Amino acid sequence: MMKIEFKKARCRIEYDFFLKGSVLKGTVESGSTGFRSFLFIDSDAPKDQIIKLAKNAKGGCFAEWTLRNPVEIEDVLEINGEAVAL
Repeated sequence: MMKIEFKKARCRIEYDFFLKGSVLKGTVESGSTGFRSFLFIDSDAPKDQIIKLAKNAKGGCFAEWTLRNPVEIEDVLEINGEAVAL
């Protein structure tokens, strides 16, 4: 664990998304075209330590790594105890 003292820290995530098609027609699709991650840190610690901390935080973020390296999603639908194809 890294021990770095902060005066203040905050983060912001922005993303661009789309939604198209029709729910009623069964053609609805959604997705994202981009993400931005902002990290703002006020600290008297050396910059190289703060940069290392930020890199470690990003490296340990499950959400960010899933977005960068998407994996297959297994879909399971069960209706009244019976598995059905989706």
